[in-house]
Order: sequence, then structure tokens, then C-alpha cells
Amino acid sequence: MKVNKQTQGKGHTKSQKWKDVRGKRCRPPITSSELNSTPVMARMIKEHQASVKKKPNVKRLKNKAKSVSNCKKNTPQSGVKKSYRQANGSSVFAMDNESDDSQDWKEYSQSIHGNGVETSADTEDVSPGRLEGETLHYCAERDDRRKHAVLVMQKDQTLCFRGKCFLTCLYGRVEVMGFTIEEGQQSYPLFSPASHCPLTIRALESSDDTRDDRTEASSILRKYLSSASQKKLLKRVMSHSSIILLEPMETLLTRFMSSLSDLSELFSPPMSELMSAVLDTPLNGLGMIPLVRTIEGLKMSKSYREALSTVVSACRGDMDGCAVILVCGSKNVGKSTFIRTLINTLLNHTTCVDYLEGDLGQTEFTPAGCLSLSTVREPLLGPPFTHQRTPEHMIYYGQSSCESDLDRYLESLKSLWRRRSQSRETPVIINTMGWVKGFGFQLLVDMIRFFPVSHVIQLGHSGITQCPALSPEFLRTAHGCQTHPPAQTALDEFTESHSPPRSYTHLIVQSEFQGAGRQGTAKHQRANEHRELSLLAYLSQLQSPEPGPVRPIHSLTPFQVPHTAVALGVIHCEVVPSHMFYAANAALVGLCCLAEKITSRGGPVLLSQAPICPCVGFGVLRGIDMARGLYFLLTPVDPSILCKVNCLLLGAISLPSCILTTQPGFEGEMPYVTTDYSFDLTGAGKLRVFKGLMRPGQTGM
Repeated sequence: MKVNKQTQGKGHTKSQKWKDVRGKRCRPPITSSELNSTPVMARMIKEHQASVKKKPNVKRLKNKAKSVSNCKKNTPQSGVKKSYRQANGSSVFAMDNESDDSQDWKEYSQSIHGNGVETSADTEDVSPGRLEGETLHYCAERDDRRKHAVLVMQKDQTLCFRGKCFLTCLYGRVEVMGFTIEEGQQSYPLFSPASHCPLTIRALESSDDTRDDRTEASSILRKYLSSASQKKLLKRVMSHSSIILLEPMETLLTRFMSSLSDLSELFSPPMSELMSAVLDTPLNGLGMIPLVRTIEGLKMSKSYREALSTVVSACRGDMDGCAVILVCGSKNVGKSTFIRTLINTLLNHTTCVDYLEGDLGQTEFTPAGCLSLSTVREPLLGPPFTHQRTPEHMIYYGQSSCESDLDRYLESLKSLWRRRSQSRETPVIINTMGWVKGFGFQLLVDMIRFFPVSHVIQLGHSGITQCPALSPEFLRTAHGCQTHPPAQTALDEFTESHSPPRSYTHLIVQSEFQGAGRQGTAKHQRANEHRELSLLAYLSQLQSPEPGPVRPIHSLTPFQVPHTAVALGVIHCEVVPSHMFYAANAALVGLCCLAEKITSRGGPVLLSQAPICPCVGFGVLRGIDMARGLYFLLTPVDPSILCKVNCLLLGAISLPSCILTTQPGFEGEMPYVTTDYSFDLTGAGKLRVFKGLMRPGQTGM
């Protein structure tokens, strides 16, 4: 059924399914004064990416890191033009109106160097290690007028921090969470909130030994700093130095998060790190706080590095087809962090990586309760809530665990895999749940058999893997939920072939970071809080991209859709039809597309079973008008996509309480919020249904 937005013109009104009662969503013209606005640029970048329909495929990974065009709008500097042409990993800087003292600068830069070795007596120690405290006063300078700082780093020096910023590599190259950022590439947003491990910037050795670092560095510093600051930092520039630009970052996401009282300190160091924060450096005024070496960033064990190297080498070699890497392990062993590092490392060599989400509780790109297939083209330089996006294919399962319906979970994953183009030869990474005992372990056995896995990376801690090692030898006799030995792979099911079971490389990674295997106890570090952060990040898209105050959810104008146009279903518990609207009111719903046409006899359409169907996004059902037969829905999904939606699914993923309890402007009782409710009454809680789930002892194993 075709869907159009509500028109505001005179004379006629069309019959529509979805009506945008907010009026037209026209994007206002962008003036030159708005080019420096981060939210405006973020919107332009998002629209540009959506317009690129042709997705490049890469058969083999390349040896060089990819070159990325500049996406972040920078303020043009007077008399300066920057060329982003790559030349052996370097970029060329052209000066239009070179100042009269350029020759003096060259002589000065040469006078303080001798064969690439620092000769000034004022220079501090430049040995590898953490940049902190007093050291930062020697290698960093801030320009308060232009609100940025320039930092000179030597090979293997690191900067660990809390906060958020934009990073631009001006000279040399640095690495963040496995991704190499080189000069000439775009500015990248870095997010290091208190909810996750702090980010670390590490300087790498230059890939070009023939460059004249003295002349180029002086030209770069002149564009960003005053004369005195330039001379101070130029003393720090040596052979294989890296120069980075750090700028404050304010986006739609960070504005929305900081407006919530419970999250106002999200990007500040937690209490356990406050004594280790360096509060007096040239970087603090930019929204980032350096940490001392007693606070660890990402800690990679030897097996961690070896697994990354093995997978990257396999992808760059002559594999038979593309690499399919399944990552598994118990809760809190660092699976998500490992996967982000692996994706970033692969993006140094290829244009994209496919990602199949199989973890319902700790999803990477969507709110919890979703299974999805995404194509990743940009590095992941922050936790999941900082890069929420709409996957290419998504199914709303509706719960943070699959124990109530194992078959639906597996069938949903199979459906997503079928939607992946089999002609693509990009690497595929499969994430799994932290449930590795009993039926959870059997699910892992099934997934390895269902998909053409080339590598299984099993994470553990304390010298063990918390479950049997999923080696090819073990799998020959293991029982799954749906498969039993001998079993074929997914290729047999999809192509009806009868080839013998494929072998794969089994790698065991031991996590050695502090607290491995234990859930964080500090604020924002628990699993349920991570789920709320991802959902809040998704709901931040409801806000206007234009700068201005954050609007509470009750002040936003919703879409409206007739009861007869969409079906309504509950997929996490049994609800009698007469109570369906009570359950769905003020709840989060998945916006789904059923293959069957919705037919109504004049009233609402209610589903009796949970379908497996595509999901295009989420919305808040903020009201139901029984008299007019309308749903009122808040959603960031574009109206052109909403016209395809014919099903609203209610799952067990609830709205964060702060969305309802912190709404300003109310006097008296809050809508949708009550404390006058007793769970001691019979039937007061949810009636959960478990479909065929038995204890492992009942399966005859």
C-alpha cells in the first residue's frame, strides 16, 4: 500500500495510510555560517552515504591502508590549500601565499635538527610510553581562538583518554583500536565514555623514510598555531614523528545524551579513574581528559594479537572463497571489543566487512533484541551506542535472550544469511551470545554447521574457555539443537549439495584485561545499562539536527496510521486480544514488513503468532485513539520507508525509564508512569511461554 506524507495545501486531502502531522520535512538550505556546525555536517554526511547505492566489492585484501576522502568539513584557512592526493602514504601540502618568513622557518627548523635527531637541550625525553602530565605540556599546544590543539607524538608513544573529540592526522600516522589513520584522510570521531574501556591513540612508524620532516612539519604547524607555539612544537618533531589535530566534538547524539541528568557525566572519567585523570594539560579544554599509565586502555594478550594476525593473513591470502569468522565466548570476556578491533584492522586493507549480529543482548549497530546483517565501511572508534545505524537486513526478535524460542532464533539467522549476496567476497564476522552452557552451547554447534565458517575464535579467561573447545574434531561428534552428527554445512541446505563437512581454523584467545569474566560494577558499565545506552542513542535521532535545545519526547509530533492498515503483535509473552492495546501503549515497537497483505474487517488487525519478517526500524507508540481508530507513532524512520511498514511488533525491550520520568513541563502525575501497582497479585507479571525448552538432562545427552 502506497504511503504519502500529509500535505498542508488547500483544496484537497488525499486518503493516506501514514500521515506526518508535523507538516513537511523539508531540509532548509544550509548557509555558509552553518558549515562549522557538527550536527549539520553529520546530517549531510548521513544523507550522502545513503545516496551511494553502489557498494564496492573487494575480492582480495590489499596491502596498503585504504585512502578515504575528506568527509568532515573543515574551516578553510586563509591563504592555504590542502591537497589530499596520496603519494606513498603521504600527502602534499600546497601554499598559495607563502609568508615572507617561510625561508626563516626552514632555516629555524634545520637549525634545531641534526640528521633527524633532536639537538635542543630543552627537549624532554621522547622514549616510547604514555603521554601524561608534564610531558603533554612539551608536546601539545592549544589554540583557544580556533578551539583546537596540536599534538606531536613519537613512534610507539600513546595517549589514553576519556571524553570525545575529532582526530585528524596531519603528518605521519597513528592507530586507534586497530585502525590506522594516515595524513590526508578524513577527520574521525573518537568516543571514550565511562561505560567502556578508554581509547588509546598510538603513534606508528612512518611508512616513508625519504621525507623531509623538517620542512613539511613547519608548514603544517604554521597553519594551526601561533608563532611561539609553532617553534615550541617544532623542537619535538623528529624522524618518524606524527602530528595530530584534536578538535572538540558536539553531535546530535552527545547533545541528547548530555541532556539526560543520569548521563550528564557519561564522557567524564568514572569515580575509579578520577584520581588518575590529568586535569591540567593543553588537551583538557577540548572535551577529552588524559589518563595516567596506571589506567589501562585496550590490553591485548599474545593470543589476542596472534588471532588478529592469523585472520588478516588468511583474508589477504589465497583462500577458497571469503573468510567467515565466528567469534564466541562467555559473558564479559571482551567479544565485542575484539570484534571491533578485528573489523578496524580489516578495514586497513579492504573497503568493507560484513557483520552478522547473533547477540541479542549486546548488539553492535541496533537496539537490543535484533538480529541483523550489516556492511561496515567506516571504523568503529567507540562503543556500540556511538555508531547506531540501520543495517541492510534486520529481524526483530524482541528479547535480549533467545531461551524462550530457540528455533525462531536459528531460523531468523538463516533468513538473514540467505539475504546476503553469495557473490560477495568480503570477509564476514559472526557475533554470538555469551550463553555458552547447555542449550547455548548447542546453539554454537548449530551455527558453526549452518554457516560456511572458515575461522572459529573462542575467547576465554583465567586460562580456560568456560566451555568445551569448538575444534573441528569436537564438532564431528557434538550435538546441536537442530543438528546431530554427521551434519552438513549451510551450503548443503541452501544449494542441496552433499559435500563432506568443511574444516575450519580454531583459535583460542585468552583475555588478560583486569576484570575479565566479571561484569562492571561502576555506573553505566552493567549489561542492562549498555542496552539502554544503545536505545537512547537510537531515539536521539528523533531530535532535530539543527542546533538548539533538546526537546522532550512528549513535545514531538507523531505520525498517525489507521488500525486497519497495520497488524499489531506481541512476540515475548501471551496477551489476550482485549488487553493488546494496554500492553502496546507507550511502548517500543518494531516496524516490520509482512509478506502477506493486511486485510481488516473494519477493526484492528491482531497477530496470534510471532512472524519472522524484515524490520526497518523502531518507534514509540505514544498513543492509541480508539474513537478514530488511529495509532500515534514517533519514529526517526523516513516516510519513504514507512510506506512499506504493515506490522508493529511489541517485544520485551522496554523504554528506558528516564525517557518517561524526566519529561519537563508536567505538573502532577506523569503520564504512563505509576507506582500504584502490586506484583504480588496473581497474574500481575508477564506470562512467559517457553517453546520446547528442556533441561540438558532431558535431551538424552
